[in-house]
Amino acid sequence: MNRRTLLFVINSETADTVLEEAAEATEKTQGHLSLLLIDPAPALPIYAYGGPPYSGMNIPDNWGEMVDEAQRAQKSRVQKIEQVLAQSGVSADVQSVLCATLDVKRHVARRARVCDEVFIAADFRETPEILREAAHGVLFHSPVGLRLNGSMATDANRIFVAWDSSETASSAVHAALPYLKRAEDVVIGCIDPVMTTAGDGFDPGTDVAAWLSHHGCRVTISQFPSGGNEVGVCIQDRAREFGADLVVLGAYGHARVLEAVFGGTTRTMLEQTELPVLLAH
Repeated sequence: MNRRTLLFVINSETADTVLEEAAEATEKTQGHLSLLLIDPAPALPIYAYGGPPYSGMNIPDNWGEMVDEAQRAQKSRVQKIEQVLAQSGVSADVQSVLCATLDVKRHVARRARVCDEVFIAADFRETPEILREAAHGVLFHSPVGLRLNGSMATDANRIFVAWDSSETASSAVHAALPYLKRAEDVVIGCIDPVMTTAGDGFDPGTDVAAWLSHHGCRVTISQFPSGGNEVGVCIQDRAREFGADLVVLGAYGHARVLEAVFGGTTRTMLEQTELPVLLAH
């Protein structure tokens, strides 16, 4: 994991202690910490007056002042963050942006494309729409993995890999390889595997287990029935039984619009806050 660049997406509410933990964890691996501070821009309130076809639009006079104030507040926070990083001695940089929610994915994706991994601060749980856009920016518009929950400083000694032989699951395992190689125990968990040639093979999980073993990973394979329960819930239950420090899984194996409307494993794992997860698409 040496010399890796970790993108940490934060907002102005992210505590200094969290930043210090991230800096310490990055310094320990001789990596580079790239911070992206994202705050919502003041909404542009536009009011209509009159009636069609002669109606017009009116922008409040103080909107520009609101934007200036938000920019000053964010600049002040950036300066404080730079002081925290300077005291830690870690190799780091800070970028900041005020933007509308729909633009979050674009800013996150652009930074993620030149990093090795992305971690999103827990503060974004308070703004789920921004968290969702940031996650989609990483998963759909960058080639790296996304980590949620837990702390960067926590070692992943026991890792549960949710495996279904899909392209997304493979992407997640590749993204998690640095952690898997350092882990003490890795479980390849197959939920309701389809034991056919066209499905997961006649011995699901053995191929990825063999590959990880070649990397020196200590791997076991387990196949679990869902019992009719939602797969995301099964993953959480089995991961807790294993005592997992990290869950690795592919994101949005089905069409994104279907999972957004009807829910799905990815949505379940994104919304839960107990288990640290690493996702990739």
